[in-house]
Amino acid sequence: MTKSDDHNRLLRSLPSVDALLQTETARRVGHQVGAAKLTSLARLATQNLRQELLNKSNGLTRPDNANNASRAKFLQQAEELLLQLHQSQIAGSIRRVINATGVILHTNLGRAPLSPAARTAIGEVSSYCTLEHDSISGMRGRRGARAEELLIDLTGAEAALIVNNCAAAALLVLTTFSRDGETIVSRGELVEIGGDFRVPDVMAQSGAFMIEVGTTNRTHLSDYRSAINENTRVIMRVHTSNYRIVGFTKTPSLPELAELSHDAGLLLYEDAGSGALIDFSQFGIEGEPVIKQSLQDGADLVSFSGDKLLGGPQAGLIVGRAELIERMRRNPLYRALRADKLRLAAMEATLADYARGELPPTIEMIAMPREQIEKRTENFLRRISAIASETITVEAMRTESTVGGGSAPTSLLPTVALAVTSQNLTVNQVADILRQWNPPIITRIAEDRIVIDLRTVTQSEEAELETALRALATR
Repeated sequence: MTKSDDHNRLLRSLPSVDALLQTETARRVGHQVGAAKLTSLARLATQNLRQELLNKSNGLTRPDNANNASRAKFLQQAEELLLQLHQSQIAGSIRRVINATGVILHTNLGRAPLSPAARTAIGEVSSYCTLEHDSISGMRGRRGARAEELLIDLTGAEAALIVNNCAAAALLVLTTFSRDGETIVSRGELVEIGGDFRVPDVMAQSGAFMIEVGTTNRTHLSDYRSAINENTRVIMRVHTSNYRIVGFTKTPSLPELAELSHDAGLLLYEDAGSGALIDFSQFGIEGEPVIKQSLQDGADLVSFSGDKLLGGPQAGLIVGRAELIERMRRNPLYRALRADKLRLAAMEATLADYARGELPPTIEMIAMPREQIEKRTENFLRRISAIASETITVEAMRTESTVGGGSAPTSLLPTVALAVTSQNLTVNQVADILRQWNPPIITRIAEDRIVIDLRTVTQSEEAELETALRALATR
């Protein structure tokens, strides 16, 4: 028999899609993904197996010469590929993780963790709910009315509006009040944040013409004054959430911009970014505008995020003068940007926590002093002291947590973390093992060690973390 004949015989031994679908492995996967998806995965698995054989690569073992044995071996390999494809798709789905990075507002991990009240509220409204129904009068109600009322109470604004994110809020403001007109903004505030979002791009999409004034590090009130003309509609101030310019700098205060804007009959709009409802300087975080203060300083409209320093779900919140808010509510664009029932329920619950004087998990993490985290870390080390062996070392290390999410870029929070070292595995291998745990444990690497910061790990998650480290010690 020639080499070509032998190769063709092996190709004929490959399992059909139907044969793979009849296996126990396929039946288990099918219960989770459904018949159509299972067939798609089985087809892909057999195609990959065939390609591996043709390439004679990827470690495919050549079955023995007995035809039945060849088919059985290939079918086993097809089942393994099917399972790998299924697990790869599961890994790509949204699921809970343990954030052990010490980055509180971790953009890749969903930013602010919601409070228990917000999570409960989402569950309660996931069925039918009073989204736009007034249960007292029986008439149609206003979407998000209670959340807007809470925003008014907490910020001192005349009115409020909620859309699906902060970029949408900026787009709605500029489209409503500056379309085909000019908006003046300092060059030092033309920020780009994660996901390639740029303030100039949003401004261009709104139909407003951007007028840049000043320089990157210094902008004077006279720069704004000189740029005002008959086409000017808005003066915009943007909080540089994810960076700071230090040293030889200058920028007008918000009251100064308010006086200039109102003397000229213009609207003053502040994009405050992170959305601080309280003064974060008490936690050592400087430079974050407090929304209530911005309104008191003369801003006509202020927009900010719901899922950053505010600690709620992703949302764009707009507060300010009542007549301006109503003009935006009547803008057809608002319907495309408005928030859904789950977002509104979580936001209402989060704001209600504030009204009761309760802080969301995000702020609790920020406010947590190093001494408290150090005590938690020491207690954790005592519980897992028995796993210390020749294969794994877990010890305390002093380091810093970060706020993250484009907020407070210069503010580091002192912490005491767990430093994990394995004698049998590289630091990247340890990170991979923890990341593939169920639930995934996301860590960071520093000084060639795995760093686990309990600031962003809840008390209830510590047991899961212990289990993962004990398993790691046996490898």
